[in-house]
Amino acid sequence: MPADLGQDIVADSDDEYGPADHERYIQESAYPGRSDFARDRARVLHSSALRRLAAKTQVIMAGQDDFPRTRLTHTLEVAQISRELGASLGAEPDIVDTAGLAHDLGHPPFGHNGEDVLAGLSEDIGGFEGNAQSLRVLTRLEFKVFGTDRSLGLNLTRATLDSVIKYPWLRRSDTAKFNVYAEDLEIFDWVREGAPAQRRCFEAQIMDWADDVAYCVHDLEDAIVSGAFSPCALSDSGQRADVVATAGSLYASDIDTAALEEAADRVRYLEFWLHDYDQSARSLGALKSMTSKLIRRFCSSAQAATRRQYGDRPLLRYRADLVVPIRTRAEVAVLKAITYVHVMRGNTDRYEWERRVISDVVEGLLQGRHPLQPPFQHAWDESEDPQRRLRIVIDQVASLTDLSIVRWREEMVA
Repeated sequence: MPADLGQDIVADSDDEYGPADHERYIQESAYPGRSDFARDRARVLHSSALRRLAAKTQVIMAGQDDFPRTRLTHTLEVAQISRELGASLGAEPDIVDTAGLAHDLGHPPFGHNGEDVLAGLSEDIGGFEGNAQSLRVLTRLEFKVFGTDRSLGLNLTRATLDSVIKYPWLRRSDTAKFNVYAEDLEIFDWVREGAPAQRRCFEAQIMDWADDVAYCVHDLEDAIVSGAFSPCALSDSGQRADVVATAGSLYASDIDTAALEEAADRVRYLEFWLHDYDQSARSLGALKSMTSKLIRRFCSSAQAATRRQYGDRPLLRYRADLVVPIRTRAEVAVLKAITYVHVMRGNTDRYEWERRVISDVVEGLLQGRHPLQPPFQHAWDESEDPQRRLRIVIDQVASLTDLSIVRWREEMVA
């Protein structure tokens, strides 16, 4: 590893990534005909962690129906939106694409509900956070490249790893979000060498906005198709007030109620807003058209605002910040709130069952009532430290799918 890369964090020219951006923690020979960033994308695309997302919850539990998104289909949509938005602003398409593919690799079974359970169970060993777990998967748990003493994961380039870091800090008391465990700090510090403290790179900002856009639009589409939400409900003042209040409390605490109310009105009066859905082919086509136009609306808004501030030059790494107008953020918050109010809020019984499943499997693994998968079992056998063993179990459980963790629990009971 080079001793001093701090000066190379910004490229030598205005339209290229610098030498430090292409560095890998363990250097590898170049691959003729393929760029470093294209190789990164291929490694994530072919990873087992990405495949497992096919059976992990997005909003509706994976396997319950054929239409709703899984965590994998959501991930592919985020990657596509990231790639096009990033390319339009001059960022490297393969980096922002890979950021989209990798951003949810660390999410456990049952989505954010599972994340909350594992965070509580691992409180004494540094906690659990899906973004920190994603970095851990990329740099440790997805076995491809090894150093002298341990796995180094996929050994991606510095620029690609940095693009996955949405919260560039250790766990702290003022926020539940963080992107690295203390055990993984060495590689995190290497990735962030020369970067402004606690500032996300431009590619990570693009990925984060693409995630918000895909989440709010596609989960809304799934809610409409499933019958959980009727688009005409937004015309009801009571339901609209509920959505606005939820948007303010959960997704946009920095935006005042009046601005969120105006956003809800703008959305329901959009010329392409679907006011009725009757399950016919024609209404399904209209719904898909609405989905596409909402994505275009939110991405075009961010693209135009960013260009107004920074001009037409290529934007990458730490040369710019993505600019998202407050009106656009308010509209996205309203759409997120619709899904929460009409799909997620009433599922308390299901969420409680999911929490019991995860807690039971963690307890069963710690008690030896079910074998771990071979790599995790080998790590368990090599350590007698209770805290180390708990982290191994947390890593194992986080890697399971919704289907496999239910099966493991059943096998423990049997």
